[in-house]
Amino acid sequence: MNIKKEKDINIKSKTDKINDCSECNASCNREDLFSIDDRLVCRKCLFGETLPVTIYPIGTINNNFERDETPFGRKGSGAVSKIELLPSQKRFMLGLEQEPMITIVYYLHKSRSVKTCFKRGIDGKQVGVFASRTPDRLSRIGIQDVTLLDIKGTTLFVKGLDAVNGTPVLDIKLKIKTAQP
Repeated sequence: MNIKKEKDINIKSKTDKINDCSECNASCNREDLFSIDDRLVCRKCLFGETLPVTIYPIGTINNNFERDETPFGRKGSGAVSKIELLPSQKRFMLGLEQEPMITIVYYLHKSRSVKTCFKRGIDGKQVGVFASRTPDRLSRIGIQDVTLLDIKGTTLFVKGLDAVNGTPVLDIKLKIKTAQP
């Protein structure tokens, strides 16, 4: 494959899909572009010289939720989700069964175009991504506190998770209660 540099963005051969950034007009591979307000913006315009990080999933969410066609999330029913950890993660579970609340960090794999400004689903207030819980965000990272109901092997049963079926789980953390002022 023939690769050349143009404006510090890798360009592959003509067989790969190439699009132009709507901000700097650089020609980019599709994987180097992000959809923001239905316009393609390149990685360099968004993140500068920052390099991406590599994160491996430790499991998958299994439930009856799927991404809704509306901008506000999901459809489906059921209060309990299963988090099916990879068998290799068993060694890290010591003491987990004693914790009533845990925090789940997950990858929003069904993300769509990011909107810079929109009406928030919970109250209709006009906000940006950082003032919302939208699954449509550049980082594609979701974090949620849940109630741990049970553990069977490497499967956790939790209540209060709004991630959709098939969502990759990135980490599990102890939920720390914060002191009230």
